[in-house]
Amino acid sequence: MTRTIRSPGSTLKPFIYGLAMEQGLVVQETMIEDRPADFAGYRPKNFDMNYQGDVTVREALQLSLNVPAVRLLDALGPARLVARFRQAGVVPELPKGETPGLAISLGGVGVSLRDLVQLYTGLANGGRATALYDGTELIRQTLPGGMVLEPEANWQIADILAGVKPPEGATHRAIAYKTGTSYGYRDAWSVGFDGRHVLGIWVGRADAGAVPGLSGYISAAPILFEAFAKSGLAVTPLPRAPAGATRMAQKDLPVTLARFSMGADGLLVTAATEPAPQIVFPPEGARVDLGATSSAVTPLVLKLQGGRAPFRWLANGKPLAEVARRRTAEWTPDGAGYSTLTVIDAAGRAASVRVFVE
Repeated sequence: MTRTIRSPGSTLKPFIYGLAMEQGLVVQETMIEDRPADFAGYRPKNFDMNYQGDVTVREALQLSLNVPAVRLLDALGPARLVARFRQAGVVPELPKGETPGLAISLGGVGVSLRDLVQLYTGLANGGRATALYDGTELIRQTLPGGMVLEPEANWQIADILAGVKPPEGATHRAIAYKTGTSYGYRDAWSVGFDGRHVLGIWVGRADAGAVPGLSGYISAAPILFEAFAKSGLAVTPLPRAPAGATRMAQKDLPVTLARFSMGADGLLVTAATEPAPQIVFPPEGARVDLGATSSAVTPLVLKLQGGRAPFRWLANGKPLAEVARRRTAEWTPDGAGYSTLTVIDAAGRAASVRVFVE
């Protein structure tokens, strides 16, 4: 079962981000867009069908957002990623006659659990993968180079994955990890590591049948943390940052690294701007009947377009809730009559509508 070829879901994303860092395209705090995009007919969507707008590279990887990963792979070229996998002794399986494409970002390539663990040994080992060996091989594999990521980029990726929130109820363990879910809920993955050990988890059916509700975070990640806890192995801290590897604050980034975006001509755009925020619901002047009863008032869903996340919503000048990245919010009026709803984006731009609550 460890050698069966399956779709890896999002578990290959760390290597895309690592290569982008090697190439100087992004750093952890570079802003990148998570919005609907069309890559010559390929239109990736996020797992939850929602988009976060502008996020940092660190947030994009930790949240496993799909569009930012595809944007970076589009800039790098899928062949470069596959070539790096081959250096680590892993040969991804592609459909017959096809060349590497952008779908690799989201699991559109075949690998095994063994392959994934071998790739992740590089993340635990300063960027150089280790060939796995269990005694059943006719020929023991050797990796003369084995470089999956350069040390500086490798440390950045390990640092990001170490900040991923553990699954609910898991015993805390100082590990870095990534999850993945294949298309059609057939495979759930979770691969984690500390400074010395790597553990890979696959959950699914042997016949590759769908399992409704299956996901890497819910189904595989808890097993990963439980397995580390039951292993009896002491935690080995992740390596310290190598020379030249640092985390820069966003305000200190040079203009070329402040924002990542590719123009229609395929060239890097360093000063992309998004449209100002616009409240699309409720519209200006709307009369809203929330169906109030003596015991409750139905909240009104607020929707906006454009703007740069995060967003702050206000009703009659009073903040509604904490700053949010989603383009929807809920507001429960405190009474009937006219109200002014305002949203302010991260760039300080605002939009307002005036509505009448019945």
